[in-house]
Amino acid sequence: MRAVVCQNAELEVVDLPEPEPARGQVRLEVLRCGICGSDLHARHGIDAWADLAESIGYDRFGRSAQPVVFGHEFSGRVAELGPGSRSKLPTGTEVVALPLLRSGDAVDATGLSTHAPGAYAEQLLVQEALMMPVPNGLPADVAALTEPMAVAWHAVARGEVRKRDVAIVIGCGPVGLGVILCLKARGVKTVVASDPSPGRRALATRCGADVVVDPAVESPFAGGKERGHLVNAADAFELAVGTREKLERLPVGWWHLWRLGEKLGAMPKRPVIFECVGVPGMISDIVDSAPLFSRVVVVGVCVGPDKLTPAMAINKEIDLRFVLAYTPLEFRDTLHALADGKLDPRPLLTGTVGLDGVDAAFTALGDLEGQAKVLIDPRSSATAPA
Repeated sequence: MRAVVCQNAELEVVDLPEPEPARGQVRLEVLRCGICGSDLHARHGIDAWADLAESIGYDRFGRSAQPVVFGHEFSGRVAELGPGSRSKLPTGTEVVALPLLRSGDAVDATGLSTHAPGAYAEQLLVQEALMMPVPNGLPADVAALTEPMAVAWHAVARGEVRKRDVAIVIGCGPVGLGVILCLKARGVKTVVASDPSPGRRALATRCGADVVVDPAVESPFAGGKERGHLVNAADAFELAVGTREKLERLPVGWWHLWRLGEKLGAMPKRPVIFECVGVPGMISDIVDSAPLFSRVVVVGVCVGPDKLTPAMAINKEIDLRFVLAYTPLEFRDTLHALADGKLDPRPLLTGTVGLDGVDAAFTALGDLEGQAKVLIDPRSSATAPA
């Protein structure tokens, strides 16, 4: 079969043996595969990722000197069930799957390990237990976005965003755009999106952002005071003293009313901020600029070190959360949200290439104005994203 191999930062189309499913595995014919930002970074920085993975107990991550087949965002068609399969899905069923594959006693990350080649190929292996049929005739190109949209779905869930909260998305690449889509799907009324790229700001609007700003012109946190956010310490001090003075005038012990207010959610308003850029310094910039009591959800993957002044986060009482991937249930829920039309990620789709066009697609994705999400169709002859 044909596949794209990355080795020493070079992308090359090669012929590989057809994969043979072991027990508990299924061979798929790849229909579509998304090019993820992590793939772009891994091309030149996979060794740093491998070192990081090894430090947390996973030593089977790919290395730059190894031939790695990328691709963890995919849809496919069942081609062959492994021995002893329990699947009731017949050959030809269109499916998606979580990108994890059991290899002996280990579980490997599909598309980021030589032990689990990814979907930049005509075929790949998936774990039967993690495979799900595509419902409602969902097109293959949309089904392939289940994985990246599940990342966004999980991030929004971790953010615990209420419908009347203000959500602020920093960075409108595919991850940030996915977060915007999921926020609107969950009924969040006010979504602010920030990106220096005019093209990506336009995509943010298409994805449902209510306010779109250029951070070079306006802070994404502007107008926070009008939205009820506490933007400085003086406002927080005044709220504490003023509330106490008002409760003192009532005939009931003020502490009873304060506790009741906390139970009813009468707390200072605060935005939920999604960091979707993933470059050094971004977390620190957000902590320095965000309103008091903000909840910051870090979605962007930054492999390099970042600096943070703890006293600033402490004085503002910033809630800082980091997210990784999703659960199998969130993956399933995302798939059905796509199939039911609750999530429509088609504004993200900006191009399709065949295997021979992957290198050109990587180059095109470096232009923030031109592309957002490029898909690979292994049967296509396109050598550049349309």
